[in-house]
Amino acid sequence: MTTIDPAAVFRQEAAELFEVLEAALLDLGQNPDDRELVDSAFRALHTIKGSGAMFGFDKVATFTHEFETAFERVRKGEIKPTQDLVSVALAAKDFIRALIETPDETDAIIGDAILADLSRFVSPAEAVEAPVSSAVSAPAPTPASERRQVGWHLRFEFDSQILRNGSNPLDLLDDLSKLGSCFAMPLTDGIPFLDELVPEDCYLKWDVSLHSDCDKAAIDDVFMFVQDEMQLSLEPLFEGEAAQPVPMLELPDVSILPPEPPQAVEEAKPAPQAATAPSAAPAVERRSGEPRRADDRGIATVRVQAERLDELMDRVGELVIAQARLTQLAASGNDISIKLIAEEIERLASSLRDTTMGARMVPIGSLFGRFRRLVHDLSRDLGKPVEFITSGEDTELDKTMIECLADPLVHLIRNAIDHGIEAPAARVAAGKPEQGRIELAAVHAGAQVLVTVKDNGGGLNTARIRAKAEEQGLIAPGATASDQEIHQFLFHPGFSTAQTVSALSGRGVGMDVVKRTIENMRGSIDLSTVPGDGTTVTLRLPLTLAIIEGLLIRVGSGRYIIPLSAVEECVELTAEDERSRSRNFLNVRGNLVPFLRLRQIFDADGEPDQHQKTIIISTGETRVGLVADQIIGNHQTVIKSLSKLHSDVTMFSGATILGDGTAALILDVVQLVGLAQAQSEKQISEAA
Repeated sequence: MTTIDPAAVFRQEAAELFEVLEAALLDLGQNPDDRELVDSAFRALHTIKGSGAMFGFDKVATFTHEFETAFERVRKGEIKPTQDLVSVALAAKDFIRALIETPDETDAIIGDAILADLSRFVSPAEAVEAPVSSAVSAPAPTPASERRQVGWHLRFEFDSQILRNGSNPLDLLDDLSKLGSCFAMPLTDGIPFLDELVPEDCYLKWDVSLHSDCDKAAIDDVFMFVQDEMQLSLEPLFEGEAAQPVPMLELPDVSILPPEPPQAVEEAKPAPQAATAPSAAPAVERRSGEPRRADDRGIATVRVQAERLDELMDRVGELVIAQARLTQLAASGNDISIKLIAEEIERLASSLRDTTMGARMVPIGSLFGRFRRLVHDLSRDLGKPVEFITSGEDTELDKTMIECLADPLVHLIRNAIDHGIEAPAARVAAGKPEQGRIELAAVHAGAQVLVTVKDNGGGLNTARIRAKAEEQGLIAPGATASDQEIHQFLFHPGFSTAQTVSALSGRGVGMDVVKRTIENMRGSIDLSTVPGDGTTVTLRLPLTLAIIEGLLIRVGSGRYIIPLSAVEECVELTAEDERSRSRNFLNVRGNLVPFLRLRQIFDADGEPDQHQKTIIISTGETRVGLVADQIIGNHQTVIKSLSKLHSDVTMFSGATILGDGTAALILDVVQLVGLAQAQSEKQISEAA
């Protein structure tokens, strides 16, 4: 049985809260008047503080508490969050993360300096006040008299949706009773008539007398996780005082008494006669030692270790291969019952595959959100105002792809800001807005996801790139090369056109890492630029690295797989198309589509079939035909990576095991489309 580490659970939850906090702070820099953003930041902070204290991260709880205190004036609306204040708050968030992830390597002096900066921005003329809960109004100072404070008088109400969020007011009253003798009276004046009542809404308010020597911080801790869903007033309760009874409907109130109330406050406990209003039913007691009632919450999400998902995917892959073998065996016999079983198992295996794949798919927006902070910091450090725009956040990719994609995008965005976006003065001189723009987008295109990083900077300097390539001996001086070929030198290891080496660039490390990582993901990179108008880098990525639905074809004696999501239609190769071997264009409903003869590309043996088939595939808006001898049918394809010995084979993206145990290569659609385009351009130029 696997033992769950509570600290690991806290770190995982804190990582999600940090994303929420960072997004709220960055948005505040653009929308300082948005109250919801301030509340969102405080909710994340408060949860981190409470959970940190619960799991023994005392330094985290202490620092976060001071962070909240320093930021309190922002929440009260007394000051607006400026860009400088947001930057310091982001630094505070980074320090909290360090306290959680590497507590032994953090320096308390850095934390003190961050808090001092926060205090300077939010309270320049006065010291930061002592922390006071945002949901609790501070009590008036105790008057200097002979009266002795014996507890607290609380009055609170919850937002109507608190029950839907899984909170139980009775549990909170139970927690209050642990602080001392507690008498709670529900206020029912907000309950509507029966025909207007919504069962899931909370209508009760509460009037509570708490006899305890606890301070207000202890009460604050009771309501720690619901402070943003309630209104609470708190006043000191002095000896001889009792809460005033409140008229109510004919509903019972709740009296919560500890088994043995402290002797020090027993004398000050209100008399039983004063506890209940005349119109109320007898009070119901519940001892604090009794178990709480179970709530009706269901589990909306379940955390699963990534390794278990990977193991599940491996098992599903083996099941798919076994199912393919069973289907082939059933097809070779005449037993109807075996055929029916094979079809049922095929249906179940396909459903299980889709479910497992869905569990691994993650919206790419979870990755895009990380780069807002990167752009914010680089814009500040380089003195280049930059607008960051994202689109296609709902586009889903396999979680493994998301993890591998993070580092390449970091390099591309850094290069776009450092090299692509001009300095403000240069932009103004060129007639551009002072603020630059970085666009990060994702979109589905057939069997691929296209991720683009686009800037509106000065574009690539082709002459400088060529000069640097000649200097490094990558191209002979005067050799003929297209602009696209010259731009590919940017991905060569150690290649850089930067004039000076800085903390961001100049050492030629980065773009080669991007290319190597994308190719390892069976993807490709396209680069386009317009001088003076910016550069666009497009990453073409497969949806997943595990299982795909494929179209099984035969070319000669070999069998190959085409990703089915890239297939548009299948047509026969006509006699007229056969006769025009030098033209290699199909007329598909009036549109000319270039095609490739796979027998020629793969140097297949034997004679071609009499009636060859053409599979029309597409990537984006480009369509290409692939001529094969036979279309065998659909095939659930478990992708296996090719060995390093085949790393230079660009026509195939992997291999799979067929039902008879033989291997079939998976065609790389992007490479084939590129080959067809190159051939068609060559034919057009020769004809001209």
